[in-house]
Amino acid sequence: MNNAIFRFPKPINEPVQGYAPGSSEKLALKKELARLSSEEWDIPLVIGGKEIRTGDTGKVVMPHDHHHVLATYHKAGEKEVQMAIDAAMKAHKEWSELPWVERASVMLKAAELLATKYRYILNASVMLGQSKNPFQAEIDAPCELIDFLRFSTFYASQVYADQPYSDGGILNRMEYRALEGFVFSLTPFNFTSIASNLNMAPAMMGNVCVWKPSTTAIYSNYFLTKVFKEAGLPDGVVNFIPGKGSVIGKVVTTSPDLAGFHFTGSTGTFNTLWREMGENLGKYKSYPKIVGETGGKNFIFAHPSASAADIAAAIVRGAFEYQGQKCSAGSRAYIPKSLWKEVKERVGAMMAEIKMGDVQDFTNFVNAVIDEASFDNIMNYINYAKQAPDAEILFGGKGDKSVGYFVEPTVIQTTNPTFKTMVEEIFGPVITIYVYEDNKYEETLELCDRTSPYGLTGSIFASDRYAVDMAFNKLRYSAGNFYINDKPTGAVIAQQPFGGSRASGTNDKAGGPLNLIRWTNARCIKETFVPSTTYGYPFLKEK
Repeated sequence: MNNAIFRFPKPINEPVQGYAPGSSEKLALKKELARLSSEEWDIPLVIGGKEIRTGDTGKVVMPHDHHHVLATYHKAGEKEVQMAIDAAMKAHKEWSELPWVERASVMLKAAELLATKYRYILNASVMLGQSKNPFQAEIDAPCELIDFLRFSTFYASQVYADQPYSDGGILNRMEYRALEGFVFSLTPFNFTSIASNLNMAPAMMGNVCVWKPSTTAIYSNYFLTKVFKEAGLPDGVVNFIPGKGSVIGKVVTTSPDLAGFHFTGSTGTFNTLWREMGENLGKYKSYPKIVGETGGKNFIFAHPSASAADIAAAIVRGAFEYQGQKCSAGSRAYIPKSLWKEVKERVGAMMAEIKMGDVQDFTNFVNAVIDEASFDNIMNYINYAKQAPDAEILFGGKGDKSVGYFVEPTVIQTTNPTFKTMVEEIFGPVITIYVYEDNKYEETLELCDRTSPYGLTGSIFASDRYAVDMAFNKLRYSAGNFYINDKPTGAVIAQQPFGGSRASGTNDKAGGPLNLIRWTNARCIKETFVPSTTYGYPFLKEK
């Protein structure tokens, strides 16, 4: 028996490769892009380690070339969902009782495989299947995905080491058990790293998972299941079941063994599933742990003391990287009148240079939005703004879905601070600007705080430190990740733990110990060395 007391050293973040012209990494990535583009995968369900093909299939296409089929995938029905639950519960005992260092070694091996052997195929699968340029794919998967895996082992060692004080004559211990049941992980299309972490963070703490991947991220997500298997993840610990959300959700939310729900996606979907779990509370062995990161209406707020150049770059990067399909993407901005002319000119100059197109052309900054439904939704907002008397399209505003789902990066200016595109989440390359009078800074901060129901990310630009402090306090609950003189995107694992509250989720900070401890069911153990043999206490004696 290995009885070592082990603490993992704090990792460093996985270095981001640049894919510069002539670099070896660019050549390797281009090679994988060409290879994957020439293949068509058949993607099964993976239940208890076995590949299952139902015959009820759908197609995976490139968003930037939707006539190009990357894969055919099989969909789970109610029978397969129950099979996945059964497989998870079968794996539960052995996995949850395995020494935690052994579980950690699986995470570390997966991270190493993705950092070396499979780095470029993972990056290429994300680029092709989710239409990310090479840099956006690189910072997501491999880099953030690797960071999630490595840092989870470090933070798990901290959680397990946190033990209670023992007074004289007793020994107190805390056992961080796995949840008594399975975790349902419902993952998004926009970050492959999040899809991995929503399963592997609970698994690190001894849990088993039933995984419904986003239909528009199945390609890269299925590849992850192969890597996890190679890393030594036992059969049944994570069960991969693509399919229709309503079918899967119906079986999962009525299962007595549902013990946790790990989610990233829309606020509406999260609310629906939470409501369904509430209606089934009497069926569960224990109250399910619910952890979710949902919508956002993230802001960029400028004070008159700020640099126009800084603000303009934050608008373009913060709103348009990955087509605005980041949970943290900037989608509303408040600019003082004194800075607006220069900010507008600088944004316009950058917009004139930006190229949009296929991910395999590395000169394209912007690629396609994820699917037709997203394209139509974004264009509806843009067309609404075109017709509105209190809004104007300054840049962009066009879309074309004939080849791929391309929406131009779009800047709207409005005179109405509660205009539709200032309030509602769009999840696309659209930002709306409200220009305020310089002497109304405090009033506009209060307006920013109450305009949106969300509380995910936001940023303040100012060189006046008193102005920064005022924003810091006025916007205290407006953002779970608050940036000073930076864009509201780009959180790095272990540096800026990510999550928001209000309608943006439960703010359990993915990638850190706060999230991991949610996947434990603590048991406190007290041992008394010499028990008392009488019932009495001194106070019972009168004299």
